[in-house]
Amino acid sequence: MTTDTSSRAWQRMLSGRRLDLLNPSPEDIEIEDIAHGLARVARWNGQTVGQHAFSVAQHVVEVERIASAENSDWPARWRMAALLHDSAEYVIGDLISPFKNAIGLDYRNFENNLLKAIYTRFAIPTEIPDHVTSEIKRADSISAYIEATQLAGFSTEEATRFFGAPSLCAVQQTERLSRLIAWPTDTAQQHFIARFRELEQEIEQSP
Repeated sequence: MTTDTSSRAWQRMLSGRRLDLLNPSPEDIEIEDIAHGLARVARWNGQTVGQHAFSVAQHVVEVERIASAENSDWPARWRMAALLHDSAEYVIGDLISPFKNAIGLDYRNFENNLLKAIYTRFAIPTEIPDHVTSEIKRADSISAYIEATQLAGFSTEEATRFFGAPSLCAVQQTERLSRLIAWPTDTAQQHFIARFRELEQEIEQSP
């Protein structure tokens, strides 16, 4: 006996939610599922030094810290947007940029639709202002540069070519990132959840 799975386009989460991947509903998204998934998705396809893989969960915590340090006047919702900017990867994984480019626009539309559902679930505007998006991307590039040079075997010249060199101010503010050590899975998951809860509380208390 065979089972017809041709029409299946959903994934069951550990929370019990069943997420439709083609038409994701915000009601089927839980932060615990996101934290669990991101802590188990490796950046750089796992090609990093150390005992543990450098997870997407740790990466987004670092990106949010950089973005917040660089934009101290941001309301909590923009810092939350930075924390969740790669959250779609809890379902689709972290494809390296060259592979994303090879797959093309359909993949990016899929990723963006899921991210919009996640933002909606957590009361973040789905249309982020361009200046905020730009700052999140800048923080992402700073983190990528440091990850690349400290963990992924890139020379400074290579990293500068692909990600741009961080400004002196950014380097000073994120000096501890030059000593990056990948967290164990449980630690990454806990740090991600803890930061999410802090920002969630700030958003709830904001006017």
